[in-house]
Amino acid sequence: MNFAAQFIYANYIRDGSPNRVGFSDSDENDPFWQSEEQRLGSTKQGCSTSSKSTCNKDAPVCNGVAGVRPTLIHPERLKDFGIEEEECLNGEVKTKVTKVVGAPEIQLMDPPKTNKKRGSESKAVTPPKPEYLRFDDISAAAFKIQLRMQKTPCMYSRLSKQYGMEIFLKKEHLHYTGSVKERGVLYVLTSLNQEQQKKGVIVATDCSFSMAVAHHAVELRIPVFVIMPASCAQPHLRMYRDYGAMVISYGSTARDSLNHARHLAKENGYLCLEEDDSAVYLAGLGTVGMEIYEQVPKLDAVIVPAGGQCSLLVGTAAAIKHLNSRITVIGVEPEGFSLLLQSLKTGSPVIRELYSTPNKKLYGDLFEHSMGTHTFHLAKTFVDKVISVREEDSLVAMLRFQEFEHSMVDTEGAMGLAAILAGQLPELKGKRVAVVVSSANMELDLIRQCVDRALVLDDRVNKFTVQLGDLPGDMAKLLDILAREDIKLLDVCHRRHNDRGDLFKALVECVVETRDKTQSTQLRRTLSERYPTLRWLDR
Repeated sequence: MNFAAQFIYANYIRDGSPNRVGFSDSDENDPFWQSEEQRLGSTKQGCSTSSKSTCNKDAPVCNGVAGVRPTLIHPERLKDFGIEEEECLNGEVKTKVTKVVGAPEIQLMDPPKTNKKRGSESKAVTPPKPEYLRFDDISAAAFKIQLRMQKTPCMYSRLSKQYGMEIFLKKEHLHYTGSVKERGVLYVLTSLNQEQQKKGVIVATDCSFSMAVAHHAVELRIPVFVIMPASCAQPHLRMYRDYGAMVISYGSTARDSLNHARHLAKENGYLCLEEDDSAVYLAGLGTVGMEIYEQVPKLDAVIVPAGGQCSLLVGTAAAIKHLNSRITVIGVEPEGFSLLLQSLKTGSPVIRELYSTPNKKLYGDLFEHSMGTHTFHLAKTFVDKVISVREEDSLVAMLRFQEFEHSMVDTEGAMGLAAILAGQLPELKGKRVAVVVSSANMELDLIRQCVDRALVLDDRVNKFTVQLGDLPGDMAKLLDILAREDIKLLDVCHRRHNDRGDLFKALVECVVETRDKTQSTQLRRTLSERYPTLRWLDR
């Protein structure tokens, strides 16, 4: 090939034009060997009379000027240009008419387009509508927040042997503000333009979302204002101030504070941030699913708390299903506020005001928001199963976290484990399951009440009454039985004056704590054999 090129070039230098070698004179009209004057002759206004071809208005356009239709190319050279002989019709070459139009508008993160094969007939396909939440958006969020947010561990739990499955706890409650919502908030704040970041943001709800906004806005040097009602607890106000936010008390209810925050945002150009189902916020929360998939190989199922807008559930499900569609995604919500479960049954989002309300002390963050349209459709697409758990099961799950994981979470963070210990997921026996622990924001006095109630629900704290004789030593005998059984006595009440009791009898009421249900059952058997008047009080 190089020798042929040098030979042609030498002839060109010697004679001033290339000499064709190896072809007959019948190739005079070959356009690939026409001289420069012949090729440019058709561009003149008057067609050359010496040319055998005539001008035609409908002829092909070359550089915007009508030219002569190209003649037949030698069949042996068609293959050099990727053309088969069958494509030549009536001694002419097929011409492709290209229409130049404006450049198509390219959307962010469009799916790749497949190339069409030459000569294949394809039907017109309507382009699919852009998805509301794409995996590329979640990947972009993970890349953007990785410098300011560390990955939380997804650790094997000691509860695995107790419940017959490999449980991995994704501890999102270890974030600075104790909530997974930091992921979505940080991505929202970093996505703001510089002008909006200079003006600042404003929030008006006492929840984990507002705490995350206050913390990360200060870290990003964005002015942040927190509007709270006068009834807000002082420890919470002190926490917002410690984050570095400007705290303003206004109104007597949360609705008054929210309306005032919207008014200030409109007057001063602040951005009033409220927890919603925007694609940016969902993409930030979806990074949880990416981390779980990286940290737990051969995963079978993921259990995610759901409630209110279900933002964490749909974000995690979108990421998990893209990475491996065979992984089961299960949403868990409180029994008294199962908005998603009811919405899936009715086929449309259920309005919060038309449904029962949960315990506001235990599920405050879930109560503040309703089901969003976008999250409903995403949950319908990606979530495989939704179940509801009782409040009692969530409290016992909190107790399990404190005993086996040495950490205290709130009821929302314990809902995933509550579904397992309540026995509602028997199909996960022997499988590898990841449980998202979403938050750990609960006041200290409420934690104490929850633990006390959980001990009673778990048959660890029992209360009974028994009638004892009025003789000396009867009370000591009862206490001796409790000591031999290694029972912890929490409270005792000795009542002599009882109108309904016998004249020479005393009513004793005891509150005791046992190690587990086995010890509690043994204590009941022992006391029942000794005291016929024994009566256990209902929980």
